[in-house]
Amino acid sequence: MKKVILSASAALLLIVACSTNPFTGKKDLNFVSNNQIFPTAFAQYDQFLKENKVIKGTSQAQMVTSVGQKIKAAAEKYLNANGYQGYLDGYQWEYNLVDSKDVNAWCMPGGKIVVYTGILPITKDEAGLATVMGHEVAHALVNHGAQRMSATTLQELGAAGVGVATSGQSATAQQLYQQAYGVTTQYAGILPFSRKHENEADEIGLILMAIAGYNPDKAIEFWQRMSANSGGSAPPEFLSTHPSDATRISNITAQIPNAKAQAAKFGVKF
Repeated sequence: MKKVILSASAALLLIVACSTNPFTGKKDLNFVSNNQIFPTAFAQYDQFLKENKVIKGTSQAQMVTSVGQKIKAAAEKYLNANGYQGYLDGYQWEYNLVDSKDVNAWCMPGGKIVVYTGILPITKDEAGLATVMGHEVAHALVNHGAQRMSATTLQELGAAGVGVATSGQSATAQQLYQQAYGVTTQYAGILPFSRKHENEADEIGLILMAIAGYNPDKAIEFWQRMSANSGGSAPPEFLSTHPSDATRISNITAQIPNAKAQAAKFGVKF
């Protein structure tokens, strides 16, 4: 009976827990609403700013704000033109440059963006920065954080199902089954799921930067610089949440014509 209940619960979640991706038109797994995730994200963002050195008033800080505002405006244009008026309700956009040697940037759910100073030597200019910020904003726009939370919940539900199904076996056998389930779902499910998100964020980010007026061809140059900076230290692609540099550059090259076509609809041509 427990197995039936768990299976029915998982099936119900898969049926009802879908949201439409406004950029692809496809259904995505997501049963965590913005009302649930935004307040926590905003609080964590504010706490992060209190605990780190935020740079204000410099030309670099102003560039982060300027590029961020242009990416936000591009997102609004795209969403409104494609029938998603009100999609950004509840977003509280904020752009901050933080003093850190880390080569990184991120956008929390709800539009809270941080760029680390450590990535600026690699972005080099506004177009490079727009590549990064467009990518990070894309993660937030299509709720990748909520999708990962949803996928983890399903993984945990599946683990509970394995526990029920093997409850009559020895403790050693139960442990082996759980380990096999964990490895299988991690490498066949969670990691490819994350790599899909990265590719999707690249594609949407190109569209946003192009609509914002930045030539998406510049994205290739940025990722080439990122690849050179990493020095080949990345793990094998199948063990990573991110695609390899070569895969990413190849995918972006194929995605650029569509980004330019989308920008042309708003009168932006390259």
